[in-house]
Amino acid sequence: MSKIRLVFFVVVVLLSSHNHAVEAARGLPVEFLPGFDGPLPFQLQTGYNIGVGQNEEIQLFYYFIKSDSNPQEDPLILWITGGMSCSVLDAIFQQIGPLFIEPVEYNGSLPRLLPFPYSWTKVASFIFLDFPAGVGFSYATTAESLQSNDLLVSSNAYEFLQKWLIDHPEFLSNPFYVGGHSSAGIKVPIVAEMISNGIESGIKPLIQLQGYILGSPRAFETQENYMVPYAYGMGLITDQLYESLKENCKGDYINVDPTNLQCQQDLRIFNKPACLSSSDTTMSSHIMLPGQKSLYHDLYTKLKIDPFLVSGFQCRDEWTNLIAYWVNDYDVQMALHVRQGTNEKWQQCTQSLPYITNVDNTIAYHLNLRGGDHELVCPYLSSEAWIKSLNYSIIDNWRSWMVEGQVAGYTMTYANKMTFATVKGGGHVAPDYRPFESQVMFERWIFYENL
Repeated sequence: MSKIRLVFFVVVVLLSSHNHAVEAARGLPVEFLPGFDGPLPFQLQTGYNIGVGQNEEIQLFYYFIKSDSNPQEDPLILWITGGMSCSVLDAIFQQIGPLFIEPVEYNGSLPRLLPFPYSWTKVASFIFLDFPAGVGFSYATTAESLQSNDLLVSSNAYEFLQKWLIDHPEFLSNPFYVGGHSSAGIKVPIVAEMISNGIESGIKPLIQLQGYILGSPRAFETQENYMVPYAYGMGLITDQLYESLKENCKGDYINVDPTNLQCQQDLRIFNKPACLSSSDTTMSSHIMLPGQKSLYHDLYTKLKIDPFLVSGFQCRDEWTNLIAYWVNDYDVQMALHVRQGTNEKWQQCTQSLPYITNVDNTIAYHLNLRGGDHELVCPYLSSEAWIKSLNYSIIDNWRSWMVEGQVAGYTMTYANKMTFATVKGGGHVAPDYRPFESQVMFERWIFYENL
């Protein structure tokens, strides 16, 4: 792992014939999508790779998007979304993909898709993977194979990647990265280590692993303890509440004694949600933090969307819900080559999976970090803390990095090739709020340019 560059920043009718099944293993091209006007301006392939697991009982659905620039040589990136059991579609339509879903109030008609000018696929090819089985359109043929944990699903992702590259040998020589955000901070470094160990053991196909990319990653079990000091530093809670939390909870806001009624009361006030999310009902990135509404306004203006059309959006989930309306349309699933009957209904996050978290600390895995500095789930304060604990020497000290003459964030580089960078004004998923700056950051780093 020492030689790896890393960065943190913060369904069609079941195929019946053998020939079609072989073709589906490689994936099928998608040239048109309902809701988008005209042919797609990029190359998209979707489908199911050869099964993974002991008896190939797990079928993982993926979206492969070729780089717009030079796919023969540009980096290839396996992207894993945040959330323990969430679909990768939000990364495609809200964060780094070449399309975004028009953020207007749902009126019963199919939501529209628009070109996204800040897509990371302009300079890299991406495999967006839905996993574990039971997430998105990925499925398992047995109940037993739905039983998952961090190490097992990471192994499934590694096996998927190996088989995908065997089916796509034209990408074997491309620089390769694993990427993701939030809870992917657990899976991504595990997958990267499995790839690295495979390389050292000479396991084929030999993957050209260069590093991995993480946005606002989860890294250790007590990371949420940094939420309170971060919220206070950002002016989100009062002096009185902050002092009361410190005094009554003694700095531990996770493992709270149920008899400590004063701490419990303070935490109820702190965690009172401004927006209720389908996947998280605590104070989190789903809340519109101070300034974020204006950030959305800036984004809509850049994308030539009338901000007044979306002025009713108070929570990120209202935008995310549009994806479900779109992807659960039968014609959309036909266009995406989804096998009907695999999952009853697409959900952004699947809460009922039998999933065991068996890795609660990945600090030893991590070498690079990028993330937004306006987020609560994995605040940059916690990232700074665990990175500092690695005791690597600094070769480029804390400084601002610029985009078009403006400060876009701050960065620091370490002797182990780790780059830590923040995106000024970014939320838990920085591209949600600062897509242009996040794209610039990604392109500079992926091509070995200084931030």
